[in-house]
Amino acid sequence: MRLSRYFLPIMKETPKEAEIVSHRLMLRAGMIRQEAAGIYAWLPLGVRVLHKISAIVREEQNRAGAIEVLMPTIQPAELWRESGRYDDYGKEMLRIRDRHDRDMLYGPTNEEMITEIFRGSVRSYKDLPLNLYHIQWKFRDEVRPRFGVMRSREFLMKDAYSFDLDQAGARHSYNKMFTAYLRTFKRFGLTAIPMLADTGPIGGDLSHEFIILASTGESEVFCHRDYLTFETPPEDIDFDDAAVMQGVFDKWTSLYAATSEKHEPVAFEALPEPSRISARGIEVGHIFYFGIKYSLPMKAVVNGPDGREHFVHMGSYGIGPSRLAAALIEANHDEAGVIWPDIVAPFRVGLINLKVGDAACDGACKQIYAALEKAGVDVLYDDRDERPGAKFAAMDLIGAPHQVIIGPKSLGEGKVELKARRSGERELLSIGAAIAKLGGTT
Repeated sequence: MRLSRYFLPIMKETPKEAEIVSHRLMLRAGMIRQEAAGIYAWLPLGVRVLHKISAIVREEQNRAGAIEVLMPTIQPAELWRESGRYDDYGKEMLRIRDRHDRDMLYGPTNEEMITEIFRGSVRSYKDLPLNLYHIQWKFRDEVRPRFGVMRSREFLMKDAYSFDLDQAGARHSYNKMFTAYLRTFKRFGLTAIPMLADTGPIGGDLSHEFIILASTGESEVFCHRDYLTFETPPEDIDFDDAAVMQGVFDKWTSLYAATSEKHEPVAFEALPEPSRISARGIEVGHIFYFGIKYSLPMKAVVNGPDGREHFVHMGSYGIGPSRLAAALIEANHDEAGVIWPDIVAPFRVGLINLKVGDAACDGACKQIYAALEKAGVDVLYDDRDERPGAKFAAMDLIGAPHQVIIGPKSLGEGKVELKARRSGERELLSIGAAIAKLGGTT
């Protein structure tokens, strides 16, 4: 993409309303724009990040055997009255009426709707286990939205829902998602610690939040330091092997880890002092097992192997890609701007032409741009007639992991300069070597 033809409304000044790093940088880098309290438009740069995050989440859900669907954002109130949650959920639910005076709502979550889909489609235990997920916008009318997209009213959510014949099967489904979440966050370069958590309005008696430690976290969390060195389950792990999945769960819950709601000071203080971590944390995922909480009132049953009807056991599993974008910035930034991991960078390479109009510089940029584009490398080519300092600042702000700097001086020696955004290291290479190193072909 040529920057001269791209929509990238960079802000030079730090917005006064932005309280944390991710909010400041997302606004300044032209990723988002606030349209109302807790409601943001995602601009082209931000959309690219959302798509890349969602793609990784989708890959790991599919790997674990979940199947993608897409449910509507607007839901009939009758479903929530069936489950008993319509009046209990609170003011966070946006209640509306359509032109026929029917009670509707903007879905904050989808347990009721997925249960209705299941009960209308599945009759036999032979069709279980089943895990259905989607990636969809949600709305919760937070009393005090803050921290940008970290705690907004409208947000993108991956929510999955498992259905099993009995508690044993449901626990296996829970363990599969537990494992998939560990893998998902590690692919983003994050160490997410599963912590015993409160079930809140979702309900149930088993829940874990996946927390990354960060000074700007919303709440205090407590855990054993050894979690920071645990190895993530491998790509080829057998999700169908119940013993293997239970082993992953047992390992990752073997040490103390709890959110503030579930914290037990006596148990925590019994740990050796060097092993204790008391810190702020950011929730990046949340999973629940709630048995027949929804299937019982909504009559979601299957015929079992004994010929009798059984209420299915369920769980739900959430990851917020929009929230995760902010969490990744909190974990990857410096004073100059964002430092994206390659896997989610909106543009993996930033190509900077220091002298637009110079035949040699223009020619070298054209050659590199064409070669990398052909190889499927996302490139943002700064072909604007701007000062070099402004171009460097823009590329650092938006966080392109690799920068190729083309100027008359280095070209005179047959070289171009490569800069690594994270380390700041620079090297001079020939055009062909630079293309090859960045994944292209000459």
